[in-house]
Amino acid sequence: MSERLIDLDELALRSGEAARIDVVLDPEPPRLGGEALALESTPVTTRIDVSRTTSGYALRLRAGVVVLGTCARCLAPARLELGIDAREVDQGEAEDPELSSPYVGDGLLDPLAWLHDAIALALPERLLCREDCAGLCEVCGISLNDVEPGTHVHESAPDPRFAKLRDLLD
Repeated sequence: MSERLIDLDELALRSGEAARIDVVLDPEPPRLGGEALALESTPVTTRIDVSRTTSGYALRLRAGVVVLGTCARCLAPARLELGIDAREVDQGEAEDPELSSPYVGDGLLDPLAWLHDAIALALPERLLCREDCAGLCEVCGISLNDVEPGTHVHESAPDPRFAKLRDLLD
């Protein structure tokens, strides 16, 4: 199935019944900290489980995606595998906003918007090339991932307050 919207009423589920829907989606790449990321492969095969409750639906979305971007510490390419497992509840005319899914309207589920948002919510605060990324040297800009720890040092600049004293030694 590769439709844009899923008609939940068309599933004709009775209370307590469930259905599994496999759908192929092509979500827009997410953004993190203003940077546009990329998805390694699209479209994304997504599994949606729909369970009918007494007054609505319980929904579960699962997918695996790989996000590509730039490491926030060393600016090298970064690759992050995400296992998406998102749940939603839509209880029809419930007055509580927690019981109404933003992805369901008039009995239609929007899986593309749901997958896009689930990817964005699964992203870490900062994308890293690896967990122990050492970043860049703040003096010369070399990647500290490429040198032995503790071996990259710079001579500290002389304190400018002692410039007149140094002039006396010259």
